[in-house]
Amino acid sequence: MFELRFMPPVEKYFKKLKEKKLISEYNDALDKIAADPYNAGEAKTGDLVGIYCCNIYHNKINYEIAYKIIDDGEQIAILILAGTRENFYKELKRYMNL
Repeated sequence: MFELRFMPPVEKYFKKLKEKKLISEYNDALDKIAADPYNAGEAKTGDLVGIYCCNIYHNKINYEIAYKIIDDGEQIAILILAGTRENFYKELKRYMNL
């Protein structure tokens, strides 16, 4: 089981969520990431190599969770960013200074 650590943008985003069904779907995705982060999301390439993204579909809207895996003795998945798919990767690159 991987330990989940949250970067400030993820914590801020999760605090703002009000819809219980969406919160439940995020929690399910977080459980999958904690259990097996390599298969829970899709590995990115190019500028975002080393980053994984997990998709969530809710009310015909695509949501994403971006995370990085550290597996060197400690098993940690660092959640970098969460939000709607709209401008998600642009925001992620800006946050990662790419």
